Amino acid sequence: MKGGNYGAGVHFLLSLIEPKDAAAVRERLGIQLPKQYADSTAAQDLLRLDAPKVVWFWMLERDDPATNLLVFHQHTIPDVLKRDILRGRAFGPAREPLTVPTTCPGRSCTHREPEIFAGPRGVIGELRHARTLGLAREAVQAVGVRDWDNVAGADRVQPLSGYTRWALAERIDCPPEVRAQFGSHAKFTNRLRDAGIVELREYVEQSRPPQRMLEVLQAGAQLFPQRAGEAAALLAPLVRAEIGADPDAWAVLAQLLPTFAGTLPELLRTCGAIASR
Repeated sequence: MKGGNYGAGVHFLLSLIEPKDAAAVRERLGIQLPKQYADSTAAQDLLRLDAPKVVWFWMLERDDPATNLLVFHQHTIPDVLKRDILRGRAFGPAREPLTVPTTCPGRSCTHREPEIFAGPRGVIGELRHARTLGLAREAVQAVGVRDWDNVAGADRVQPLSGYTRWALAERIDCPPEVRAQFGSHAKFTNRLRDAGIVELREYVEQSRPPQRMLEVLQAGAQLFPQRAGEAAALLAPLVRAEIGADPDAWAVLAQLLPTFAGTLPELLRTCGAIASR
């Protein structure tokens, strides 16, 4: 396998073992260090990989204005979030307001704040009035980052309709505690997963195929480093226990990863077992 074409997934996993061990594996297998590239290219990788849409919120949690603008330019992001980005709202722990550039670096464009219409009943009133999924999705378009406490409080006073709860839950910025308030049934969780809303642990341990997930995390190490770091902390003990610094196990991993259809834990156990024969 020496000199082979190793993808971002192998690079991310190598970052989880001791640096000297990773260097030895790279030397043995002829693996070059991954190339550095622009944040905009990393964002394009997320699109190419069809990453779950929650990753765009993981980027917003960073509270980095330049990263937030990469999210702003994604066509799937609700206008109300685009408005909040331009207003310098914080989606993570930073103090507001964030300083957001008004022009696009290297491009002749400006950032214009979209108009948001809450409807004659106001944000909460329109949420209560929605009786179809279409109306509910229309109503949630007015829910900004500062509205979630009021939404949660209104639902506790009088539960919102199932349609409204679902439309809110599939928003990438819906706080986990609010989403949990809406329901925890397995069917609900499965629908959220299908909508691209997934918890980090579930994502790294159950995603199929693992190569795509690892490539997302490799891009995430640049775009959402805190979440990528949490993923690394979850995976590192398993990587070290199953394949460690064994170059034979890493060679098997590099061969199997591009076509392996199971989960990453299954792949690591398989590689360790094959190398130990």
